[in-house]
Amino acid sequence: AGGGRPEARLETRLSRRRLAVLAVFSCYSLVNAFQWIQYSILSNVFSGFYGVSSTQIDWLSMVYMVAYVPLILPATWLLDARGLRLTALLGAGLNALGAWLKCGSLAPQRYPLTLAAQAVCAVAQVFILGLPSRIASVWFGPTEVSTACAVAVLGNQLGTAIGFLLPPVLVPNTPDDLDLMAHNIGIMFYGTAIVSTLLFFLTGVVFEEKPKYPPSHSQAVLQTKPPEDYSYKQSIINLFKNIPFILLLISYGIMTGAFYSVSTLLNQMIVTHYEGEEVNAGRIGLTLVVAGMVGSIICGLWLDYTKTYKQTTLIVYILSFIGLLVFTFTLDLGYLIVVFVTGGVLGFFMTGYLPLGFEFAVEITYPESEGTSSGLLNASAQIFGIVFTLVQGKLTTDYSPRAGNIFLCAWIFVGIILTALIKSDLRRHNVNSGIMNLDVKAVPVDSPVEPESTTLKIQSAL
Repeated sequence: AGGGRPEARLETRLSRRRLAVLAVFSCYSLVNAFQWIQYSILSNVFSGFYGVSSTQIDWLSMVYMVAYVPLILPATWLLDARGLRLTALLGAGLNALGAWLKCGSLAPQRYPLTLAAQAVCAVAQVFILGLPSRIASVWFGPTEVSTACAVAVLGNQLGTAIGFLLPPVLVPNTPDDLDLMAHNIGIMFYGTAIVSTLLFFLTGVVFEEKPKYPPSHSQAVLQTKPPEDYSYKQSIINLFKNIPFILLLISYGIMTGAFYSVSTLLNQMIVTHYEGEEVNAGRIGLTLVVAGMVGSIICGLWLDYTKTYKQTTLIVYILSFIGLLVFTFTLDLGYLIVVFVTGGVLGFFMTGYLPLGFEFAVEITYPESEGTSSGLLNASAQIFGIVFTLVQGKLTTDYSPRAGNIFLCAWIFVGIILTALIKSDLRRHNVNSGIMNLDVKAVPVDSPVEPESTTLKIQSAL
């Protein structure tokens, strides 16, 4: 077996198709995120249109989080058992189906139908959110993998950004003319349905299981393993025995859950202090996300360049905490421009953290499946997101937006401490740079390979 290794090492190539796969995935992920936020940024408009409470409109956003938690294990199992192409088609197909169902809910008494349609989109999301690190690993080389992951996550954030910007423009608040309102909502719903159907067909054309040649040594090593060696259950057990991963799981959940909560309640927070500023609430949401997208790309490029996973993750966490504190105490000053700036800073760090968490998880859990580790991270984020949205929503309504935000600050502080405790063991990076073979356990103790890899580990931990 030893003789076959060097050739296997050389035969890694990058496929041209990888960019098309990344682009199509980013686009349908974008539409799915747009569908997530399109109600809550217009919460006052939709609660007037359907004649329901603002909590019922919040549920149109929270259903995304609720659906994710029970479905994530079946979805990651499907990704591992049936592969990338089928999972991608399911995500894009359900996304289009949900969009068409919404077109049937264009009458004031049809809130249950719109909720059901949103639930279908929520199921689609389960097949979307876990894919960025898998697509990056399977299709992209070692020097571009973190950037590719950041771009794939970016599609989702861009969708949220467009979801903050477009709906308030397409659907102005016309409480006296429900027909006009239904017409405007219809334009938004039908447009989304047509775009998502087109993307479903593109997914069928572009997506393949994997490229002809593995793009990196770590992928080549994984592809030499026979599939019957892989057990999904064992993979989950391994992940839950991995202490650094568990710490990351909780800290990632806190940070991303807080971001979901802030995004869902933004309209209510802004309109509380700045009456009639729905369009600006949307623009502030946009600023939050666009800044976050810049943050994501910078963090992705930085990781590919330095491989300093733990340090970067910790610094971004601390800066998010400071950002949220500043946002909280400047929200009611009466200057919208201040909210724009603090929202931007907050978004830059909070969203910049997303690809960091994914990539850090893949590093400390290699050779476990990327779909499983990122799926669990997302599930954690959704659970925290539901709890945070409910509690922060209650505190915001009963007391003030400040009370809700302080609650989040306290949790993010806990997250900083957990992140500081993570032991940084960059397994995938070590395999790609040829420091360790996966068969390290078989090496006798007195072999010179052992101390070398430990010193390198120490250096990477520093």
